[in-house]
Amino acid sequence: MADSNDEFNYLSSLDTEQRNPESLHIDLARPLEIVTCINNQDKLVADAVAKKLPEIALAVEKTTECFKKGGRLFYAGSGTSGRIGIVDAAECPPTFGTDPEMVQGLIAGGPDAVFRAQEKVEDSPEEGKKAVQINNLGEHDVLCGLAASGRTPYVKGALEEAASRESLTIFICCVSAKQLRLNTNPDILIDVPVGPEVIMGSTRMKSATAQKMVCNMITTGSMIRLGKIYENVMVDLQLTNRKLEERARRILMLFSDVDYITAGKLLEKSGNHVKSALLMAVSGLGFDQATELLGRHNGFVRSALQEVHESK
Repeated sequence: MADSNDEFNYLSSLDTEQRNPESLHIDLARPLEIVTCINNQDKLVADAVAKKLPEIALAVEKTTECFKKGGRLFYAGSGTSGRIGIVDAAECPPTFGTDPEMVQGLIAGGPDAVFRAQEKVEDSPEEGKKAVQINNLGEHDVLCGLAASGRTPYVKGALEEAASRESLTIFICCVSAKQLRLNTNPDILIDVPVGPEVIMGSTRMKSATAQKMVCNMITTGSMIRLGKIYENVMVDLQLTNRKLEERARRILMLFSDVDYITAGKLLEKSGNHVKSALLMAVSGLGFDQATELLGRHNGFVRSALQEVHESK
């Protein structure tokens, strides 16, 4: 009974479990008042994330280093947090042209939990450890735990197992560091206390928004550092649908003087490799030469183009 009381008191004390004084009468509010209240609370999230930019930047730096060594990034979470990790991972291949193995999401309860809540499975640290074991994380991999409350056993188990394998560990939570009870200290702690939710305990709201913002920064920042972006344009996208095909043509036309038809031909010649097609469009190089040039510059379009301009 003592343990149950302790857990009850601990949960009751967490920032994510408090009542928000700004929404005490939301059950009486009209629709415009409801959404105004929610919007006003959402405005607080970006400021809370801003306070953790040094830690997020460190996560970008270290994750990039792991990627350069052939490592992978795994998100681990339960419920909404787990789904956020899966969404961020799923968006990397079409956006940055990455292998699906490079960024992956682990969720308590497995794939079924993505579409239908299975809340009880989050209570097993053993399942978190097993997920890390199955994916055979190693010293060049990254395990980023996501837990709004900071206490999810599944996530804590995953972090503990990853740490034992010398993987880089990152922990994103929405309570202050002083409220955490962790068995192992993560290499990088990103605690973003966003305060009580509009609906008490509904961490699919502000907490989820904060976690998504941080995940966006980690993957986008890492991909920029890997040369996946030229200026502020994604030039390593996969042309998996009509919209992306048209975007690729527009990219070539944006940075060179080729027309729509020529852009399409260059993409065809490059096997739909946008970076190579872009260098071909700007420089007049053939595909093999463009590919070799990119290789010399580790895939960075800007420095490759600089060499082209300097050679003229």
